[in-house]
Amino acid sequence: MAAVELDQLVAYLDGYLNIADYSDAPGAHNGLQVENNGRVSNVVACTDACQATIDAAVELGADLMIVHHGLFWGPGVTPLTGRAYRRIKPLIEHDIAVYSSHIPLDAHLEVGNNAELARGIGLQELKPFGEYEGREIGYRGATEADRQEVERRLAELLGVDPFVIPGGPERVSQVGVVTGGAGGLIGQARDAGLDTFITGEGAHYTYFDAEEWGINVFYAGHYATETLGVKALAAHVAERFALEWRFVDHPTGL
Repeated sequence: MAAVELDQLVAYLDGYLNIADYSDAPGAHNGLQVENNGRVSNVVACTDACQATIDAAVELGADLMIVHHGLFWGPGVTPLTGRAYRRIKPLIEHDIAVYSSHIPLDAHLEVGNNAELARGIGLQELKPFGEYEGREIGYRGATEADRQEVERRLAELLGVDPFVIPGGPERVSQVGVVTGGAGGLIGQARDAGLDTFITGEGAHYTYFDAEEWGINVFYAGHYATETLGVKALAAHVAERFALEWRFVDHPTGL
């Protein structure tokens, strides 16, 4: 079984994902979050670093987890007590490293959540769209389809039935994509001249944003829309370094 030095792999990922160039949620800690003994041969990818996916990584004999939502959120030091301890303990005992990429993975053109979703539903001529902390992290693209066809494409790609707010035209042509919890960006979609916006979830008031601003909005699930990037990233890393990898699916339905 092929193996690569952890330091080499981390340096490659840091550069490939441009993690130093992105502002993120406080305490997101993009990059290596937990070390191992310094070697990687078996990678597990998952959307969330939670107890269920950590336990699955142990069962699968992984020595690296590549995740979108990492172990640590919020400023300051996280005490290793309670569930934080229960998560860290098996990682240390089984020598499993954790590498997390949040906003940098959303934004990446080759393996990012937004670009993968946009290409996956057939959008063409992708251009950056959707500002977060001064940078555009999503993508917009063109298509010629009716609203029901876009719904069908999303369901086929993600394996979920999206919630549709039919605020815009029946015929769809200009679509923006920002995965996860980006319902608050409907106004940016309006200002960009888009007729349709796809994300994971949004607040109650966003129904009226879509309805009154004349935009179709598809809520396809925070989890479901953010499974694509970690899969693409793990596949890329595995091919480049001749490693084994598997995706651990732990859907929340949200």
